[in-house]
Amino acid sequence: VQLQASGGGLVQSGGSLRLSCETSGSRFSVRRMGWYRQPPGKERALVASISRLGSTNYADSVKGRFTISRDNAKKTVYLQMASLKPEDTAVYYCGASRAGDSDPTYWGQGTQVTVSS
Repeated sequence: VQLQASGGGLVQSGGSLRLSCETSGSRFSVRRMGWYRQPPGKERALVASISRLGSTNYADSVKGRFTISRDNAKKTVYLQMASLKPEDTAVYYCGASRAGDSDPTYWGQGTQVTVSS
């Protein structure tokens, strides 16, 4: 399984971005998918995840601002980010779990999101 994240960039505080993560391989529809981020000097942490049935989970810091979604036909997961803050600056990674697992086994290469104040 390969994951290709895209959509990062530089945006002003209060702006929006949409990240995409295209996957290859089989069984996308049964995988839990997630977006994680790693700010400079910090550990990678969960931002949002979505189950195979569409149930979502968000970090408290992004609730109400970010929306995760998936398109099983395109084997793609999205992260719509709004009302961005400088503290959202990080490298964002998408992760895919094996069927039945919660934690990711497969990772994309990361895409940089920088929010200027």
